Amino acid sequence: MSEAVIKITDLTRVYQMGDTEVRALDGVSLSVHRNEYIAIMGPSGSGKSTLMNMIGCLDTPSSGEYVLNNNNVSHMDDAELAEVRNREIGFVFQTFNLLPRTSCLANVELPLIYAGMKSSERHERAKEVLHKVGLGDRMDHKPNELSGGQRQRVAIARALVNNPSIILADEPTGNLDTKTGEEIMALFEELYQQGNTIILVTHENDIAEHSRRIVRLRDGLVESDDIVENPTLASKHA
Repeated sequence: MSEAVIKITDLTRVYQMGDTEVRALDGVSLSVHRNEYIAIMGPSGSGKSTLMNMIGCLDTPSSGEYVLNNNNVSHMDDAELAEVRNREIGFVFQTFNLLPRTSCLANVELPLIYAGMKSSERHERAKEVLHKVGLGDRMDHKPNELSGGQRQRVAIARALVNNPSIILADEPTGNLDTKTGEEIMALFEELYQQGNTIILVTHENDIAEHSRRIVRLRDGLVESDDIVENPTLASKHA
């Protein structure tokens, strides 16, 4: 098997709510190897959002260890975490999180600006990934001139632009109709086939069934970790 891009060992996250301690994660251990396609599932309060925030370097654990691409990020400060996020993780959100007043091209270039890439190189790389997600003819459009599915494709292009170690997608079809959602899942399948590592956070079984492995959380613990026997392979013609 390929090397582990994520190694999580006995991770806990405790929040203080007044006098009460809430253990959102209660000793989670998990490995994700390069070019895996994983869905993380669980009911409300299971810890899946907390785990996603940990994986995405948006929060730090109370105890335990998180190693991302051979870097121990468990105890990094905010500035270090921001640098790791920009370099290692491509985020795709349910609500797209695009800047409304700027073009698709400018939205996709943003991570490259933070990375300090020269303007001409940024343009070329952003154009390349917009073509890759099927939006080569929409580069100068603003988000409000696009359909929901097209906006999510821009968000996926932005996630890809830095060649991240992992693509972390939080309910990526949550704001889309069924047909458009299937088209987005077809794009994720294509990205997986091209060698990307994808972690999908979802509460929908039919979306999780596109992945190759489903990790289910309950009460802050891994309840099950199963291979998907017959993944739903979305249409290549989307």
